[in-house]
Amino acid sequence: MKLSDVKQILPALENVEFQLEDGTFVPEHFHVTEVGTIQKHFIDCGGTVRHEKAVSFQLWNADDFEHRLKPNKLLHIIQLSEEKLGIEDSEIEVEYQRGTIGKYDLDFNGKTFVLKNKTTACLAQEACGIPSQKQKVALSGLQATADTSRCAPNSGCC
Repeated sequence: MKLSDVKQILPALENVEFQLEDGTFVPEHFHVTEVGTIQKHFIDCGGTVRHEKAVSFQLWNADDFEHRLKPNKLLHIIQLSEEKLGIEDSEIEVEYQRGTIGKYDLDFNGKTFVLKNKTTACLAQEACGIPSQKQKVALSGLQATADTSRCAPNSGCC
């Protein structure tokens, strides 16, 4: 989800709610403690230099249980970050701490913002020798090798 999507959704909401993919809600007294830009300049295992840019939201739970972030306040924070930091319309990455700090993609289900689990991946699979799709082999079609007696039942190999 891009920053422009969030800005379009916020005016229609009564409350700002974040939910994890497993259905757990971020406590309603959370704060958005940071809005910023994350830039990553790296080289993948295949030798390709890459650049990534994302807008970062950091969510934090405090002990002020009466705190509630309203949509217009979050919109104001976003607009201020665009003005002061020159933040562009990029994909959003959310930082939220449970056991450790997790990084999440952001989605919207019509009522709440959903923190989508991020996964790692090899960006240069062809350079690593990773097949694009795992070959499927029917075990019934495999032919026995000439030396099958070594692992036959009661042969002592296992």
